[in-house]
Amino acid sequence: MKELIKDVTGKRVGVISLGCDKNRVDTEKMLGILSEKHTIVNDIEKAQIIIVNTCAFLESSRKESVNETLSAATYKQNGCAEKLIVTGCLPQKFIGELWKGLPEADAFLGVSDYGRINDVINEIYAGDRVNAVGAPCGECGIKRVATTDGYAYLKIADGCSNHCTYCLIPKIRGKYRSVPKEELINEVKSLGNVRELILVAQDTTKYGEDLKEKSSLPELIRALSALSNVGGIRLLYCYPENITEELINEFRCNAKMIRYIDIPLQHADDRVLKLMNRKGTGAEYLALIEKLKREIPGIAIRSTFITGFPGETEEAFDKLVEFLKKAQLFNAGFFKYSREEGTAAYNLPDQIKESVKTARLKKLYSAQKKIVLKNNKSLVGKTFKVFAEGFDDDRLVYYGRAYFNAPDVDGKIYFFSSEEVEYGEFYNVKLTQADGYDMIGERVL
Repeated sequence: MKELIKDVTGKRVGVISLGCDKNRVDTEKMLGILSEKHTIVNDIEKAQIIIVNTCAFLESSRKESVNETLSAATYKQNGCAEKLIVTGCLPQKFIGELWKGLPEADAFLGVSDYGRINDVINEIYAGDRVNAVGAPCGECGIKRVATTDGYAYLKIADGCSNHCTYCLIPKIRGKYRSVPKEELINEVKSLGNVRELILVAQDTTKYGEDLKEKSSLPELIRALSALSNVGGIRLLYCYPENITEELINEFRCNAKMIRYIDIPLQHADDRVLKLMNRKGTGAEYLALIEKLKREIPGIAIRSTFITGFPGETEEAFDKLVEFLKKAQLFNAGFFKYSREEGTAAYNLPDQIKESVKTARLKKLYSAQKKIVLKNNKSLVGKTFKVFAEGFDDDRLVYYGRAYFNAPDVDGKIYFFSSEEVEYGEFYNVKLTQADGYDMIGERVL
């Protein structure tokens, strides 16, 4: 008869979270489970157990995940830490390689295994090395330990069923799975006062299509807007083909909707879009942008684009640059195509040289920077509510975000204030200067 495993409690646990905001939500839920039995510490050097929650979307993110894990392993080797656990996307996709290649790790959990974390800790302290990677499934509960101040991300779905030819997400996180509306409502209620709730998923606009009781993103938004602890709602990762009239109307009529939308377009050349397995055309994307600007005055539109995709000719690239000039997006992110083994695009002909990718990336950033500066200059002299986030010790000013700035991906607003500022609160700031992607202003008392 196997001896019962002792329940381990009271350990100091430090977590390193890598990757996207969806990964951050997973980390916060894991912290919630860990906090039931252990103490969470912010300083990794003080942790007895170190957990690295990894990303594996691109080769660069996989390298970062492995390097962070090896760095964390030094604390264990030096006797500062007792155990090392690796969780998330990297073990989900590459557990076979990691089990042999990372003997420093005591346990591995996948993207849907966070609920097992305390049991796994018991097992590794009993002397076992544990592979707890299971198939992608549901969320691990609603209890979270917040890692953001005043705002919070809400992951409304996981996985993806779009099968873009460059993307590993379906093979890592499985097919698209919406979280039932009532579960999301209860989760948001548990977060306390949230000035800004940011809805995220691989494709937020697809929300509810897979549920037994069909729902939609606008329905969810209305339910979340009714909660008294929610100040505003921001949308990220809205695929263009699913931006409906109902959703547009929600922007127009719902006072809690922040007039900002992130639409990952990825390209503007029709042939490249087809090779990517993306729905829509460059002309349709441009028409959508013009419609959003027309029907939702002042809306800030952000997007992301990939350059260097196999078969992207000079003509196709020029179309993308021209699209940026016509679209006049408030902001955009650009990425070089990463050839990922296991994706359909991996075996496509006409792969682009790395030097060409780099040169094109620079041209895209240069083109968009001019657009951003023009947009920002048009805001000088205007006053906006700014969500205060901190103090810049170099500039000796406060900084924060207006409605047209999402956390981490957009610029900041640096502002002077003759009175003390409380982080997580809104202040009226008059913008006085455009500073590249950022703005400079003064608090209006």
